[in-house]
Amino acid sequence: MSHDPRVTLARPSLVARSLEGVTAADGYADSRSMTAVVPAAPLRAAPDANAEQVDQVLFGETFEVLEEAQGFCWGQARRDGYVGYVARADLGPLAPAPTHRVSAIRTYAFREASIKSRALGPYSLGGLIAVEARDGRFVKAANSGWFVEAHLSPIGVFEGDVVEVAERYLGAPYLWGGRESLGLDCSGLVQQALLACGRACPRDTDQQALMGRPVETLARGDLVFWRGHVAIMLDGQRILHANGHHMATAIEPLAEAVARIAATSTGQPTGYRRL
Repeated sequence: MSHDPRVTLARPSLVARSLEGVTAADGYADSRSMTAVVPAAPLRAAPDANAEQVDQVLFGETFEVLEEAQGFCWGQARRDGYVGYVARADLGPLAPAPTHRVSAIRTYAFREASIKSRALGPYSLGGLIAVEARDGRFVKAANSGWFVEAHLSPIGVFEGDVVEVAERYLGAPYLWGGRESLGLDCSGLVQQALLACGRACPRDTDQQALMGRPVETLARGDLVFWRGHVAIMLDGQRILHANGHHMATAIEPLAEAVARIAATSTGQPTGYRRL
């Protein structure tokens, strides 16, 4: 049986014990749950600070660690299943279950329940917060400081419009493997917008292209796919996408994007999907 290595916690020398009997390996081990304690922890393809960033683990998200060596943890991000290496310094012991998520596009925490105290962050939309205490309009988060509660939403309370969420990232720099408001890529934008609306979403464009159903007439919220790229329809004619041409999350007419991208190795759109 073949497995997608991006989302399978396995390599020839070591496999998660949950896959014993399914995937052959020299050894099996139980994973250890840890929590991201920085605003956005890079998840890399190799245990090297200069290695390709393939994903990010946002603050408060869980990372299942199977092996720790040379300052890196090899494991799997629980929220989207991606496998890779996270710096040990970016992780802490498993935090209490989150009670809130960051609902502002980005926000700061403070050392004390005062906007005049030292600021921490910024933390991006979608970060998970376990509230430990309250003081006026502030709440204290596990592994961080005091957040203004108006910038958080209780777990289970979701946004209602995927496109409206995606629009909040307009102008954010393009960042390969990014999911944070300070920088994200095309599939990261789609994933973050869907997660905010309570929809599970895989990480990469080829995985996302299996979601929903194919359509021919495009409308707001539909997804347009190219080989290695995805955009969200803002309306019937325009798209919103994080892209390497603008090096930002930008809005442009679909027809212009199709013509420009067709002239590259990426070619014509490969599909149109409605979620």
